[in-house]
Amino acid sequence: MTISTVLITILGLCLFEIISSIDNAVINAEVLGTMGKKSRRWFLLYGFFFAVFVVRGLLPWAIIWATMPSLGPIGSFTAAFSNDPSIHTAVEKSAPILLLGGGIFLIFLFFHWLFLETKNFGLRHERFFQANGVWFFALVSILLSVVVWKAIKINPMLAFSAVIGSTAFFITHGFKENAERGEQKLLAGDNKMSDISKILYLEIIDMTFSIDGVLGAFAFTLSVPLIILGNGLGAFVLRKLTIGNIDRIKKYVYLKNGAMYSIFVLGIIMMLDAFGIEIPYYISPLLTFIIIGFFVYKSIKHNKQ
Repeated sequence: MTISTVLITILGLCLFEIISSIDNAVINAEVLGTMGKKSRRWFLLYGFFFAVFVVRGLLPWAIIWATMPSLGPIGSFTAAFSNDPSIHTAVEKSAPILLLGGGIFLIFLFFHWLFLETKNFGLRHERFFQANGVWFFALVSILLSVVVWKAIKINPMLAFSAVIGSTAFFITHGFKENAERGEQKLLAGDNKMSDISKILYLEIIDMTFSIDGVLGAFAFTLSVPLIILGNGLGAFVLRKLTIGNIDRIKKYVYLKNGAMYSIFVLGIIMMLDAFGIEIPYYISPLLTFIIIGFFVYKSIKHNKQ
């Protein structure tokens, strides 16, 4: 892997992590505003190390272990960081199972946002889809059926990974909805929760939101060290934004749109890779930069108007 490949991959991962975690940063900023200065400093400093090295470090390892259970926990950890060509070959052979499950998760995430979530309408068709939100469940069910039918002809485990991806989506979606309700309680004036409890709550939310970023990262690379480095850099930038610039970020009203379209494109790339259609390494970061850049431009234009 050349230096230019590594740099492009890390920058793409960093940007994707920042954009896909904007909602998490907003929640963090609002909850931190209700906490004492010492607690805020503790979360921003030590919470950062937990977010990077525990959450974004252990999640890729856990995903590789789930994809290749025969390796066991120690073998999966070795595979994640080893330079052994035979281990890399084993990971690449199992990659379609990981990529299809992750791709289904991301595509479901996009369609849920498109059909059911409240949004700033950045493109004309978004209003139409939200007005017909009842079709979300029909669409994803049909999509899952088609993908499983195609995958089962290749490998039953590949088909099963698509089912796991859809299951993971609905489980994490439930946690996110619960997190949103919990946020309202935390921000309520009569809330009696201690700062320590709020810190633990924020760490749990961060863990839930980070699943999107970690799964999407596999569309960029299968190298766990690069994922940790790119996502970690993005998490660091996001922590900095949380401290003092979150209101400025909120002014870019279409950033969430850009994040969701990036998620959709990465999900498609992961699915194509899973079915043996090779995608050049630079496509994922390139499309991420183009999509985010477009919606940043739309946001600036909107603010001027």
